[in-house]
Amino acid sequence: MTERIVTAEERTEDQEFDRSLRPRRLSEFIGQEAVKANLEILITAAKGRNEPIEHILIAGPPGLGKTTLANIVANEMGVSIRTTSGPAIEHQGALASILTNLEDRDIFFVDEIHRLARPVEESLYPAMEDFKFDFVSGKGAGAQTFRLQLPRFTVIGATTRQGMLSAPLRDRFGAVYPLYFYGPDDLFSIVTRSAQLLRVDIDQPGARVIASRARGTPRVANRLLRRVRDFAQVRAQGRIDERIALDALAMLEVDELGLDLIDRRILRTIVEKYEGGPVGLETIAVSVSEDPETVEDVYEPFLMQLGFLARTPRGRVATKLAYDHLGLIKAASNDQPRLF
Repeated sequence: MTERIVTAEERTEDQEFDRSLRPRRLSEFIGQEAVKANLEILITAAKGRNEPIEHILIAGPPGLGKTTLANIVANEMGVSIRTTSGPAIEHQGALASILTNLEDRDIFFVDEIHRLARPVEESLYPAMEDFKFDFVSGKGAGAQTFRLQLPRFTVIGATTRQGMLSAPLRDRFGAVYPLYFYGPDDLFSIVTRSAQLLRVDIDQPGARVIASRARGTPRVANRLLRRVRDFAQVRAQGRIDERIALDALAMLEVDELGLDLIDRRILRTIVEKYEGGPVGLETIAVSVSEDPETVEDVYEPFLMQLGFLARTPRGRVATKLAYDHLGLIKAASNDQPRLF
């Protein structure tokens, strides 16, 4: 039986919507072909030996399918999955409780694994290597050390910041798979599949408009599909075509490249308030009323992929492409007006 630990932050309507659309098998998963091929070999080999699959680390920006792939691995292996997140495991006792309740070959999925507390992380090392858990009972002179034998299990870690993982933890993963932003064709297939599951009437031009503005991210594609579906239900008897998709996305303030209001506010903050940069992450976050981690994990990767933003040792810098997209002119010297 699958058991899931969900934080209050995760209990949002959009995430429940995404969960209902998640593929359950590798054959249903669209995109990330190299990762899928490697996972298929790992799963087939592990099942053939009747062993747990190797510990796996999946890295990439939010919304690319890390959690979905973890659940697919569990389904393909025919085992249960226990899901939690790094911040939710507050102490070693909580980790021990989870690990001792796993069955043979089960999956232990840790989202945001880079946010594990250091004592918890260090307790996980022997569990991953030798399937043993060491803990200390009592304090002072009467303290005793015990070692628990654990079932053979697999840790699948997901992280948006692979560089923040300590070297000892990263080295204990036998397979590391980075996920990359999706191309328009894969996103078109995802929008089409999701529309079929939701029984939404959408034509190909409408689906391509949504896919082209989904920021290379399946989660965003599904979220936009949902918003456009609502618009079409009210304004167009429920049918989505190119015109309806364009009108709905214009109302949502999502432009032709997929940039939303916050993206443009970030760029305008750098360009208009700080002369194009460099400017620090904390300053940008305060200016747009967002958490610095949200800016860094959610917005920056896509802006950097578009070539609108560059990270330097001194801070973030807006590129000429950003000026062009905003319809602004970069000043050639300090004697000229900065913007027109």
